[in-house]
Amino acid sequence: MAEAADIQGAVPAPARRRWLRRAVVLLAGTPVLAALIYSPAPKAEAAEAAAATVDVQLDGLTPSAPVKGDTLTISGTVVNNGREKITAAHVGLRVGPVLGDRSSIDETADRGAYRAGTDPAEISAEFAVKIDTLLPKVAQPFTLKVPVNKLELDKDGVYQLGVSLSGETESRTSEQILGIKRTFLPWQPEAAAKRSQLTYVWPLISTTHLTAETGSDELQTPVFLDESLADELRPGGRLEQMVSLGKDLPIAWLIDPDLLYTVDAMTKGYRIRTPDGRTVQGKNKAIAEQWLSSLESAVQGKKVVALPFADPDIASLAHHGKDVSGTLGQLRPATDKAKQAVETVLHVPASTDFSWPVDGAIDPSIVNVATSAGAHNVLTRSDSLQETGSLGYTPSAARPIGAGTTAIVADAELSTAFQGSMLGAGDSTLAVQEFLAHALALNLQAPDNQRSFVVTPQRTPSSSQAQTMATAVRELQSGRWTQPADLEAAAAATPDPRAATQVPGAGQYPEALSKQELPVSAFEQIRTTQSTLDHFKVILTAPDRVEIPFGNATNREMSTSWRGRPDEARDYRDQVQQYLIGLTEKVKVISKSDATLSGHSATIPVSIQNSLVQDTHNLVLRLKSANPTRLMFGDSGEAQQEVAVQGGHSQTVKFPANATASGPVEVTAQLYTTDGVPYGKERKFTVEATEVTPTVMLVIAGGVLLLVLAGIKMYASRKRVAARAAAEAEEENTQQSDESPDTGPQSTDASGTGETVDR
Repeated sequence: MAEAADIQGAVPAPARRRWLRRAVVLLAGTPVLAALIYSPAPKAEAAEAAAATVDVQLDGLTPSAPVKGDTLTISGTVVNNGREKITAAHVGLRVGPVLGDRSSIDETADRGAYRAGTDPAEISAEFAVKIDTLLPKVAQPFTLKVPVNKLELDKDGVYQLGVSLSGETESRTSEQILGIKRTFLPWQPEAAAKRSQLTYVWPLISTTHLTAETGSDELQTPVFLDESLADELRPGGRLEQMVSLGKDLPIAWLIDPDLLYTVDAMTKGYRIRTPDGRTVQGKNKAIAEQWLSSLESAVQGKKVVALPFADPDIASLAHHGKDVSGTLGQLRPATDKAKQAVETVLHVPASTDFSWPVDGAIDPSIVNVATSAGAHNVLTRSDSLQETGSLGYTPSAARPIGAGTTAIVADAELSTAFQGSMLGAGDSTLAVQEFLAHALALNLQAPDNQRSFVVTPQRTPSSSQAQTMATAVRELQSGRWTQPADLEAAAAATPDPRAATQVPGAGQYPEALSKQELPVSAFEQIRTTQSTLDHFKVILTAPDRVEIPFGNATNREMSTSWRGRPDEARDYRDQVQQYLIGLTEKVKVISKSDATLSGHSATIPVSIQNSLVQDTHNLVLRLKSANPTRLMFGDSGEAQQEVAVQGGHSQTVKFPANATASGPVEVTAQLYTTDGVPYGKERKFTVEATEVTPTVMLVIAGGVLLLVLAGIKMYASRKRVAARAAAEAEEENTQQSDESPDTGPQSTDASGTGETVDR
């Protein structure tokens, strides 16, 4: 049970389902074998229980595909999982008869504990490794070395190898088989007359790392979500391993151009968004430069296939996005950008004639969407486009499916061979041997009929998975039963006229994949963002400064890399949308305080602010009076003027206004594009109109004139009174001089009486 649980955790669900289907078919056709497997006799049950006591791990098997004269070396460990110590033990090798077909390989790989009558007998004891005592929970290493000529490999084919530990315990004093591990030995020492053509797709794809944001400087410094891409690019990282391993292998490079664009952006300097919303300088420019240089060197002289930019999720588009207007229109530009990116960054030509739905699962709508971007080849898989006839062999990958489209049917067993954990040497060794076994079995199905096969592994293999894949491809380079071919050659191979070409219906699409698709709401949000972008770029003098980064971000919002990460996908869409809205709000009508309009006519100033780096144009500022009978602009209640504002500046526009009556009037200021679409938020303010009529002006003028005349009259009257008073005073002084004679000097009496006295 523990081993079954480990297998279930390590092997992807599609592979487990295929194994289960094959088991059902096998058991249905061979009832005797079914009885042996599912209705074991008591002795068989006891043997299986004993065989589960020891865990046997195979850490190495060389050579993986031996030839005559070789010595087979198998290394590994045995661990006593029981409570009793094991004595008189030995590790031995068991070589079974050649396996008849690929289903037998699957059945052997799925088998658990030792089964008497099914597992082969042990070869000569002279090659066994003796272990005197194996204590509980203790691991013991071993190495078996056996000359190949002692294995009795009588004909070409795939042989079952079993490494078992036999011994005694305190409760079982007779020798028991206490543990076993099975693997495969492909045997074809001489090159086949007709070797299969094998195309191993080598994907260079990552998740989305770039935001739509660019720095406020003229260089438009890109802003990254985080530094996780640098971890993939540095020595030992996932993408570094894919390049360093792939450069010497006969593989077919399949690249997401967005990865090239993103890494190239790092080489020019970049910034990282921090959790608090700030951005800081990125520090891994040199790592990006080294990776790009290595990749460029690796692909020189090789054929490169480019997916549409950002690897769009074709299935999500087909099932949820195609009915949202404008969505499918993003695919053609994504394909055009793909070719340009590869040729610009890597300086090699690229084919953009291939589409790759998730896990190769297709239905009619997926095929239609895949080809709408210009691709004529759709990479699918044999567990999706399945054989329904009885060919007795696996046909070539290329299948015409109508309308000039070719389905490239990758082999499901080979494609899923390395999807489990490859961290342990044992896991890697077993995966490689099973892969080689299936590859040889494919060629032996129809040795006189040369066929073409394709392998499409997981989109983003881990470092350990990539290393195991490279080991398997390297082992095939002996060329005894396969020869390498590029992806375009596989698409052009002559199809088998009897092979299945019927695209499965929508009802056959895997439910597990459907649950991971982008919802309709995601595409509706993308459409809203695109509409905002289309409206925004109209007013810009350099629209490419926003059109390019946001166009790329739109492609990234549809990326296959969001599968299994719905929250991250939604956050990314929100960030793109909010950042764009923030940019549009940098061009706005400045809030205005209330104003007073005194007199019959005056001007009302309104200011426009442009906080962008670039200039704006194609804008119209429109003022509208809520009460034209009281306040008019020109001959009506509305006026407009075209405006163009330099980047980082504000501009004030003056509107002539006429008051026809007194009182407050609400005025609305709104920007529009020249094609009449409102832009930004409207601003409202109040104008207090004070209107003065001609009659009132006459009355006021008359009053002023009267006041002036009254003042003049008062001034003249006062002047006459003053003159008369002066004249009277002068006359009085004259009379006094004539009536008084000269009596000489007089003095005033000290008594103050005024009496005079003679001196």
